[in-house]
Amino acid sequence: MSLFSPTEKRLVLSSMEISQEEPDGIMYQHTVFCQTCLPYRNPGPDVRRWEKSQGNISLLINAGDVIDPLTNRFKNTGLPYGPKPRLILTHLNSEAMKNGNPLVEADSSLTAFVRRLGLAGSGRDIKVIKEQLTRLSTATIKLAFHQGGDALQFNSEIVKGFRLWKDAGEGQQAFWPGYVELSDDYFTSLMTHAVPLDERAVGSLSHSAMALDIYTWLAQRLHRVNPHKPQFIPWTALKEQFGGDYGRMSDFKKVFRKTIVVVKSQYQDAKFDLDGKGMALHNSLPPIRNKYHIRE
Repeated sequence: MSLFSPTEKRLVLSSMEISQEEPDGIMYQHTVFCQTCLPYRNPGPDVRRWEKSQGNISLLINAGDVIDPLTNRFKNTGLPYGPKPRLILTHLNSEAMKNGNPLVEADSSLTAFVRRLGLAGSGRDIKVIKEQLTRLSTATIKLAFHQGGDALQFNSEIVKGFRLWKDAGEGQQAFWPGYVELSDDYFTSLMTHAVPLDERAVGSLSHSAMALDIYTWLAQRLHRVNPHKPQFIPWTALKEQFGGDYGRMSDFKKVFRKTIVVVKSQYQDAKFDLDGKGMALHNSLPPIRNKYHIRE
């Protein structure tokens, strides 16, 4: 019997590879989604609105609707949640960045992506990923930046259109986005505000939405910290950003401390300190060191 779970094995192997070899695959996340996050758990079929604020950024996501080609009627899709839409978004971003084109062939490329990361163990895994792709593709987003007494709001969508394909493997009533076109506003913003990530780290942390959020947050933030002055983040702010699902601070601290150790194993240059008051961030090399890849 193995002493390690599949997730633990993946983390150990990835950590060793990251420490010894330069990254082969680079992924991207928009800087906004490095500072705010999607729901961790399914809010339920009746919850169609998700609001999150962090610092001077406020994010509002409304669940969308998708046409059923068999009935020609729209049906609710629900809010995207958990690690899967985070992975999907990094994949769509990366394909768009790589090709310089907002139109992404999502069906086969997404399947290849999740299999490359070792995430697709069964047809059910692919079905869940495609369901989350549909939720993400139909969601509408409102984004606001606050400064002083002023606020600037953007109303947008990540995806402005998609083509539904019938999935032969899921029966006659399964339709998923085969092609996805990122909205003009999002694509333009992505090209100048994309944060590069190590694909190995993204894959190894794919079991945990919180781990993915902490990793992308540190990747976006640490290299921008003043080298001569650490940046202090109190526990209350950390809980506001990452601990919405936890009522008691003690429960959040326990999970956060455990999760950030895992993240550190995949982002080994990350420098920070945790104590009873909060977290001190120190200037660190980004996960992708080639400055050409840093667009923020």
